[in-house]
Amino acid sequence: QVQLVESGGGLVQAGGSLRLSCAASGSTSRINAMGWYRQAPGKQREMVAVINNDGSGDYADSVKGRFTISRDNAKNTVYLQMDNLKPEDTAVYYCNADGSYYSGWRYLKRDYWGQGTQVTVSS
Repeated sequence: QVQLVESGGGLVQAGGSLRLSCAASGSTSRINAMGWYRQAPGKQREMVAVINNDGSGDYADSVKGRFTISRDNAKNTVYLQMDNLKPEDTAVYYCNADGSYYSGWRYLKRDYWGQGTQVTVSS
C-alpha cells in the first residue's frame, strides 16, 4: 500500500506562486509515475502534471510554462511549483501515484491518491 500526503496549498493573488508537496510512504518501491491532478467546482478531475521514472515531465497545456513538477527520490516526495497563478487554477489539487505491479503472470493495476490540498487564486 502507498499513502500520499499533500501540503502547500493556500490562498494567493493572481500572479503569485505556490509550491505543493506530496510525500509518499508505504510500498514506495512499487511506485511508477507520479503526478498532480486538480478538480475545480463543477468540473471533472484533470491531469496537471506527471513525472515519469526517467525524470521527464508532462504538463497540461493550460499550465505549461507556469508549473514545474519535480521529485526527490531520497525523500519520496514530489513537488509542483506553480508560478504566475491564475484564478482558473483554483481547485483542489491531488497527488497521484501509479503503484501497478506484476504478481506472477498478472499485472495488478493500482492507483493511489492523496487527500487533496486547496489552491485558491483571487483575481
